[in-house]
Amino acid sequence: MKKALIVIDMQNDYLYEKRKPIFAYNTEELVGNVNGLIREYREKDCDIIYIRHIIQNLPTNRLLFGYSLAGTEGAELYGGLDIVSDYVFDKLLGDALSNKELLKLVREKEYDSLCLCGLDECGCVTSTALGAAKRGIKAEIIRKGTATVFPEKKINKARKKLGKAGVSYV
Repeated sequence: MKKALIVIDMQNDYLYEKRKPIFAYNTEELVGNVNGLIREYREKDCDIIYIRHIIQNLPTNRLLFGYSLAGTEGAELYGGLDIVSDYVFDKLLGDALSNKELLKLVREKEYDSLCLCGLDECGCVTSTALGAAKRGIKAEIIRKGTATVFPEKKINKARKKLGKAGVSYV
């Protein structure tokens, strides 16, 4: 079975000490878990693919968002993350597969399954999993490698939607 581990949005703005208070992730635990997955999947000879959420660095976006802005330190992959491949793709939308180059790679490599981890379970991880399902690509979300800052009600709603789409949790 040919799998790829897709590491989503593990960027400075969400994980480092200068992040906004809304991104209250347990950085040490999450990064430790994701790095463990990177090692595990690499040992299984799986491709490791990194995704960065990038927001255009415009005055309005600096005011509205103030994070993941193109060309800033905060938009870069988190310094404590193990980078073991050159597969790094940027996305402008929640669904990583909206990046045409990433989708082309996934189709060319003919992965049987995309294993997703990173941030945020109720945001871009869910969007990417649903995007995969919509395109007929099997997706699995790795619980120990994801985190969310959303309330339980939203988490349950997202998980129900993912289940209906055929996305599994491992």
